[in-house]
Amino acid sequence: MNRTKVAYIVATVVLLGLSVLLNPSADRHRQAMREAVDERSQLESALGLGQLTAFMSRYESLGVASYTTLNGKVSTVGVLGLVIVVD
Repeated sequence: MNRTKVAYIVATVVLLGLSVLLNPSADRHRQAMREAVDERSQLESALGLGQLTAFMSRYESLGVASYTTLNGKVSTVGVLGLVIVVD
């Protein structure tokens, strides 16, 4: 093997290791959902709908990425420590 291949293999292993270590937890997904609902409407925030929505979600981890579903639809996606809310 030449040096370039070794460098690519090492970089890939490091990236996969970081992906596993930085995979967002279920709490991070739920927090992102609460914040998204709270930003959308003050009334929904006052009624606590963000908390209820986050509680009803289902968290799934794929090792290097994770997601939550609500009523069978993907609501958040997380990778490398970031959580993105899907509208």
